[in-house]
Amino acid sequence: MVSWLFLAVSLVGAAFTATAVFRLRLGPTLVPWFFAGWLTSEMALIHLVWQAGATVVFVALGALDAWPGWLGLLVTLVSWWGLLRVQRRAYAAADTFSQVLSDGLGGAWSLPAPRAPWSRLFRPFGYRAQGVERIRDLAYGEAGKRNLLDVYRSDARPEGCPVLLQIHGGAWTVGQKDQQGLPLMTHLAANGWVCVAPNYRLSPRATWPDHLIDVKRALAWIREHIEEYGGDPSLVVVTGGSAGGHLAAMVALTENDPRYQPGFEQVDTSVAACVPFYGVYDFLDRNGVRGPNALAPFVERFVMKSSPLVDHESWEAASPISLVHPDAPPFFVIHGTHDSLVYVEEARIFVDNLRHVSRNAVLYAELADTQHAFEMFHSERSSQAVQAVRAFVEAVREGKIARRSAGVRRTG
Repeated sequence: MVSWLFLAVSLVGAAFTATAVFRLRLGPTLVPWFFAGWLTSEMALIHLVWQAGATVVFVALGALDAWPGWLGLLVTLVSWWGLLRVQRRAYAAADTFSQVLSDGLGGAWSLPAPRAPWSRLFRPFGYRAQGVERIRDLAYGEAGKRNLLDVYRSDARPEGCPVLLQIHGGAWTVGQKDQQGLPLMTHLAANGWVCVAPNYRLSPRATWPDHLIDVKRALAWIREHIEEYGGDPSLVVVTGGSAGGHLAAMVALTENDPRYQPGFEQVDTSVAACVPFYGVYDFLDRNGVRGPNALAPFVERFVMKSSPLVDHESWEAASPISLVHPDAPPFFVIHGTHDSLVYVEEARIFVDNLRHVSRNAVLYAELADTQHAFEMFHSERSSQAVQAVRAFVEAVREGKIARRSAGVRRTG
């Protein structure tokens, strides 16, 4: 009985490992594959520890007294090999980011390949950062709790700090300002930046472009009020992940567009740069990237509330890939090869289109074996992403961004 139970537990552990090693795109598996692969690829060492602990216990109980136990041990060893491979790929992200920065910013960049402290590796959701103050729930509009924002700044309260606008994701239907981007915001706030994280109206109650209007309204609040919190309203970088990546790109590509600034048309809504993580760039999926796993039915029902066949112009206007232009600000696009929810091919096509027209730098980092939402909590790879983004935004701050596009860097 113990041998069979050990085999069953070994197969469960191997299944988690498989979701981090392999990319699968079968419709019904997308969400569960994402969750399992996300938690495994970013916490491979934690999985290795629990699998090793379970193995020791089962062997001590006599699991190897029968053949199922030996089969379970073989499965476990293969699983450990896979987890070590995943962790090596996480370490290799430092090389990818270093090369992207070297190509895009000029010179020789070498990230220190920061190792997340053991306390963070085994406490990945511990977000408090020493020396960082969070000011909660400042109103920037009239939509109640959905028009509140948080400000992160150094306890030292310096003045004239550059500003990061962090937009949360959640498929335009869920999400909160205090759930995403925290490793990046706390790190930048501790190093001389002021970070702003707003809520915005969510679908299905909200209809596009309500989401974008709210984010731009938060940007208008920054222009008017951020000096009170030590920020420089003239230097704002926008970032976000998933739906937040889509909104970040939209903000960057629709500067000062009166359609999205009702009642505050005269406010400057340009940004100095954009850093979208695993964003959605094409509502229309015009290149057939998603195939049978199309996002359009969900977007039509809950977000746009119109058909792309009937209202094609609005769908085009909601797709960043349709809005690329020569004066787009510098971009640093980041995506993972194993993203189960937003396919990496969409990022590649967006970057290629943007590079064809933009006069500013377009950096692109494609990370091997990396899932959606990889930088939401502390891990080896998220630590490297934070360092890379900091290098990029500091270059923006110092005016060192070259007016040229970086070479493509893909790993895996």
